[in-house]
Amino acid sequence: MARSKFVKNKAYSKRYQTKFRRRREGKTDYQARRRLITQDKRKYNSPKYRLVVRFTNRDIICQVVAARIAGDEILTAAYAHELPRYGIKHGLTNFSAAYCVGLLCARRHLQKLGLDEKYVGVEEVDGEMFDIEEDEDRRPFTALLDIGLVSTSTGNKVFAVMKGAVDGGMNVPHNEKRFPAYTKEEGFDPELLKSRILGNHVTEYMEYLLEEDEDAYQRQFARYIKDGIDADGIEDMYLEAHRKIREDPSFTKKEKAKVEHNTTWRLTKRTKAERQQAIKEKLTAVLAAAAGGDQ
Repeated sequence: MARSKFVKNKAYSKRYQTKFRRRREGKTDYQARRRLITQDKRKYNSPKYRLVVRFTNRDIICQVVAARIAGDEILTAAYAHELPRYGIKHGLTNFSAAYCVGLLCARRHLQKLGLDEKYVGVEEVDGEMFDIEEDEDRRPFTALLDIGLVSTSTGNKVFAVMKGAVDGGMNVPHNEKRFPAYTKEEGFDPELLKSRILGNHVTEYMEYLLEEDEDAYQRQFARYIKDGIDADGIEDMYLEAHRKIREDPSFTKKEKAKVEHNTTWRLTKRTKAERQQAIKEKLTAVLAAAAGGDQ
């Protein structure tokens, strides 16, 4: 029996409901969002906090967000473009930089809440799973990881941001199954995670290119070479950045550069007498040129 053709008739059109704008644009998974923000009715005005992580081509965005009736409220934010302040000038979207952004966001937020000294986290990177022990006076700040539309594949960089936030003293429920090189057979390797956090994979690639194709090395790592960063200094650079972030995670507002706007194009309207005078001057110049040509 042949299937009937689907027709968008009047009955279909009357029942059709337009999807939300951000769903039409492919920006928001509302099913996931509903699970993340739905709070207990008995806990009035106690929102579920989210650790929102987004990647762009040149930046990493990490925010602590609370859902309000008026809209999402951003409590704290940290960005990869802030990392040059801590000594990381290049590779601002790699795995190691993602960890630093998560660490910066967590330390900044806990400092704002006055929890930075009570919940220190992991001061030296070891790659091990870390569970925060609750204090009797104040519980740790808990947030749920919000990764948007990113695929939750093993080793994804969004989990590096989460690991940085956890090591920074924030409680983010998770397990080890999405960290790099996790397999059911071999399980979780903390040393591999530590090496990725400290940029050893970048070091190995730099050494490989230097041996195999020096021209490619000079081309791909030109900015590293210009700033005097070689393969041996990558790990120390990230360790120093972790130390500086813990010393001062506060946000410093960048001064806006003074821009001088060009105003010469704004011509004032000439009067009738000025226009007539300009015509006379043009005619005089044309007649003088013609007289000179005749001679």
